[in-house]
Amino acid sequence: MTTEATPHPNENGVIPKAPQFAISSRMATGRAMSLDVWSIFNAANLPADCINLGQGYMNFPPPQWVKEAADEALGTVSGNHYSHPKGRPRLREAIRDHYSQYFNRTLNVETEILVSSGANEGQYSAWVAWLEPGDEVILFEPYFDQYLPSITFNHGVPVYVPIHPPEDLAKATTSDDWRIDFEELRRAITPKTKMIVVNTPHNPIGKVFKQEELQKIADLAIEYNLMVMSDEVYDCLVFDDRPHVRIANLPGMWERTITVGSAGKSFACTGWRVGWLIGPESLIGPTLAAQTRIVFCTNSPLQEAAAAGLEQAVQRGYFEKQIQEYTERRDVLLKYFDEIGLKYSLPFGSYFVLVDISQVQIPEDYPFPETIRGRGRDFYAGWFLAQELKVSSIPVSEFYCDEHMKIGERFLRFAFCKDLDTLHRAGERLRGITRFFKQ
Repeated sequence: MTTEATPHPNENGVIPKAPQFAISSRMATGRAMSLDVWSIFNAANLPADCINLGQGYMNFPPPQWVKEAADEALGTVSGNHYSHPKGRPRLREAIRDHYSQYFNRTLNVETEILVSSGANEGQYSAWVAWLEPGDEVILFEPYFDQYLPSITFNHGVPVYVPIHPPEDLAKATTSDDWRIDFEELRRAITPKTKMIVVNTPHNPIGKVFKQEELQKIADLAIEYNLMVMSDEVYDCLVFDDRPHVRIANLPGMWERTITVGSAGKSFACTGWRVGWLIGPESLIGPTLAAQTRIVFCTNSPLQEAAAAGLEQAVQRGYFEKQIQEYTERRDVLLKYFDEIGLKYSLPFGSYFVLVDISQVQIPEDYPFPETIRGRGRDFYAGWFLAQELKVSSIPVSEFYCDEHMKIGERFLRFAFCKDLDTLHRAGERLRGITRFFKQ
């Protein structure tokens, strides 16, 4: 694969032939050069008055006291300069104080906590540190799309194991009904397997893995001596009194697990790009070495703000209130789905819900853009509904390999990390979907 630089006319007004440069072979992997779903379902491509329930960012600000901490940090000298590659001491101490109780151990701020430039970058650094060419990484589908290129850029080989949806989404269907076939998981493990990626609470299913499910994954990880990357960025968004179980706490798993966290999800500041990794020194140390060569450090003032968030969250009752607010947002949107007759699986975590759009009739002669030609049926449904109803969503087949795409194209992902007014307006617009139901 090559690319051309943009040439400029010479003194004679002649445009010389542009030089061509070979693009790195890694760019041909992991769908890196493909037009992704975020570019297709971008606000610039959708109607100006379209309500965005597709992308998972909030349309409300972070807590005031967290913003004030950012302002305060910007007013200091040290807050405007490099931080230690491990993360600012205040934030590492706040992570220790907040998370130690959840890991049943006192976390070591020097060796077991690493602050990263967002959860994505922390995961990328771990894959830099731990993957050899040909190492296989098991991904449960649907998977967060950033995993794929981050693995392949580091010469890893993704291996896909679907979380199977129920055949029919009845009214009582929940995210618990999406299940792993553990014999299928066992068959996916080979001598080249290095790691299993777990995401709980799960994006986009909203599944909160039960202890018995995590135990079966842990048993296989121990049997085959595998690492586990446990993406738990939605750990503070678990509903209906469901327990959030951390796989690192299961017997024999602390030593082989890197747990991923996020300030962006915790404090409604996804653009701040502050995350963290928690794990044993043996796994965090090499990951720190890799991260130091990739970004060196994470931005200083927003680390201070994230630290203030964790320091004050308990006394302010912040996380309990946040769960109540997100539960209300979820239930507002689901009430509209119920009234409309749309089938979905009740999410117990994260801020996404999957809706079955099998009953939606899509006109064959609709003027679809070339960008979605050859994509799954959900791309066509999502585009059609965004144009006709002015509510955008995300096609779920994007989060599957080509072989398993048919599993995902039944569904659209809707995000409820929006204010109540937005959710009500979107719900009213979605009532119009009934005129497109199959007769």
